[in-house]
Amino acid sequence: MTTPRVLDTPDTPGRAPGRPARRVRALRTAGGLSVRFDLRTVTVVVLLLLAAAVAGVVLIGTGDFPIPAGDVLRTLAGHGSPSQEFIVDDLRLPRVLVGLLVGASLGLSGALFQSVSRNPLGSPDVLGLGQGSTAGALVVIVLYSGSAAEVALGALVGGLLTGLAIYLLAWKQGVHGYRLVLVGIGVSAVVTAVNGYLLTKADLVDAARAVVWMTGSLNGRDWAQVWPLLIMCAVLVPLVLANARGLRMTEMGDDVSYALGVSVERTRLLLMVAAVLLTSGATAAAGPVGFVALTAPQLARRLTRAPGPNLLPSMCMGATLLVVADWASQRAFGADQLPVGVVTGVLGGVYLLWLLVTERKAGRI
Repeated sequence: MTTPRVLDTPDTPGRAPGRPARRVRALRTAGGLSVRFDLRTVTVVVLLLLAAAVAGVVLIGTGDFPIPAGDVLRTLAGHGSPSQEFIVDDLRLPRVLVGLLVGASLGLSGALFQSVSRNPLGSPDVLGLGQGSTAGALVVIVLYSGSAAEVALGALVGGLLTGLAIYLLAWKQGVHGYRLVLVGIGVSAVVTAVNGYLLTKADLVDAARAVVWMTGSLNGRDWAQVWPLLIMCAVLVPLVLANARGLRMTEMGDDVSYALGVSVERTRLLLMVAAVLLTSGATAAAGPVGFVALTAPQLARRLTRAPGPNLLPSMCMGATLLVVADWASQRAFGADQLPVGVVTGVLGGVYLLWLLVTERKAGRI
């Protein structure tokens, strides 16, 4: 039988001086297995999941043919009319699922990169992984006029190659935070220039197609994008969560981590590969949706007030942010529908400026 015990944590690494110790609940089974969890973090995760579900239902009901939320739920349960089933199941549900999966992937990858680099600016947007995926997609569009599946594959390969280049250039007896960020910024600048060159070499039709893809959008997404993303998340998310303890130990420093039995470089490499795959897969499915990976982990950490990487809250925050941004892109600007990447770019850019000012006032940059 599982019985809960309430424990007071001792001073936790990353807790501000003078702040009282956090109260942690532990579930202890009859076999002696004990699982600890922070009650505030669990509450935040549950509320974010509910917010993502509500936003998803609202988004499914939004469009030229509006459907009330109750009818959406009945249709999802298999009790809608034929026309509602076509609109919900075939047209709108895949778009919402892609938005949720892309947001969750970007939120998790952002949390991983920020934890590995120990820097709030260490996100795929800043490190250039989105630009690398864009370069792979542009090569396929401009040079080969590839299909949608080939463009997605090109984006995935471009992101992986960019991640490998950043890791190798940042390696010097290990990969450390600021070096990773600085190398990423440099690689991002180079790849952005390559992308500009590719656009100048494209004909008018391919250039227009490339620009549309580069804005980041969920328009026209169907089940062909859902299943690869779902399989990728089903493989990578458990792998990342299984290494969450090692990741948290690395935040206390390499020497302490080695003393606690953590293989620091192996853990970093494994989680960085997972983060690159998550970012590249999300970009392949929806284009380069900016700043979700930067803002989701920061907002999640401010809600939970918990130390550590906050992987699950970051995932849920990313999914919620992207679905809400997609709704705003359709409804908040009147008859003009914007790509979701435009909305996240504007909001994320404002957040980045605020973060830079805050870090500068704190003396950390």
